[in-house]
Amino acid sequence: MSLKAIAKELGLSVTTVSRALNGYDDVSRETRARVEAEAQRRGYRPNTFARRLKMGKIDAVGLVFPVHPVPLNNSVFMDMVGEISHELARHEIDLLLIADDDLADKHSYMRMVQSRRVDALIVAHTLDQDPRLTQLQNAGFPFLALGRSQLPKPYAWFDFDNYAGTYRATRWLIDKGHQRIALLGENNSQAFITQRRLGYLDALCEAGLSSEWLRAMPPSRRAGYTATLELLSLPNPPTAIVTDCNTHGDGAAMALAQQGRLTGRDAVSLVVYDGLPQDSIVEADVAAVIQSTREGVGKQIADMVRQLINGDDISRLQVLWQPEFSPGQTA
Repeated sequence: MSLKAIAKELGLSVTTVSRALNGYDDVSRETRARVEAEAQRRGYRPNTFARRLKMGKIDAVGLVFPVHPVPLNNSVFMDMVGEISHELARHEIDLLLIADDDLADKHSYMRMVQSRRVDALIVAHTLDQDPRLTQLQNAGFPFLALGRSQLPKPYAWFDFDNYAGTYRATRWLIDKGHQRIALLGENNSQAFITQRRLGYLDALCEAGLSSEWLRAMPPSRRAGYTATLELLSLPNPPTAIVTDCNTHGDGAAMALAQQGRLTGRDAVSLVVYDGLPQDSIVEADVAAVIQSTREGVGKQIADMVRQLINGDDISRLQVLWQPEFSPGQTA
């Protein structure tokens, strides 16, 4: 089955059909949908090898993530990866996961770059000063950073306003009358972690409140649970807790529920970044900072990567999403 047959059936040129199936932005959504539906009806599959030779593309994108700390136990991160992969697959592009050890002498993602086994890279969990991005920019290789960093030249990035998320959550607690507010945060220097910590600290500073209940720890339920019990045992325990990830939040919620402090008159207000995980055993509607839907995020990132591969202007590929706040029902 050829492109000519699809073009003839739809009354389109072969070029338009080809560009629609290859995801070019100069084809309208309506036309692309018609072409894709007709191709699927006829069971048409493009000659991938021939297309790669003709277009000089691999039809593969690498997603670089750090080994330390391991993000694969983070359900939010894995849901996002799944949606990116699903969206790219719709355009015949494979997503390869590349674990990068920042302590190693050689980096696996650079092997991919030097052997041209991918068309572009998505770099997750960026740092404020990120040597990976500097290396890729110096090599002139296309990449999309999931997070902002300080680089000498413009680059493509997608990020959430992590500062605004914890700032708004902390201000909400202050407006409710809380003066002893804890933060359970990750103990690493990734950009989104430092941004969330700074949002919390700035909100406290503006209100003249102490940050003595700030705790840094590995991103695990156990760490969140243990830290919460430690905070509750203090002579002056916090009356509210913000967590910068939902694994900390789940551990905190379990500790509070166990102590009878999650709901009721003696409840400690809890705000969880990304909300409690779907598999949480705690059945409570806690306050949460929400970063849109996984489907929306996955589509946005996949679309940006495709534009990057097609050579679109970098200045159009810099997107900052604002988080939403849900007050919950617990306290």
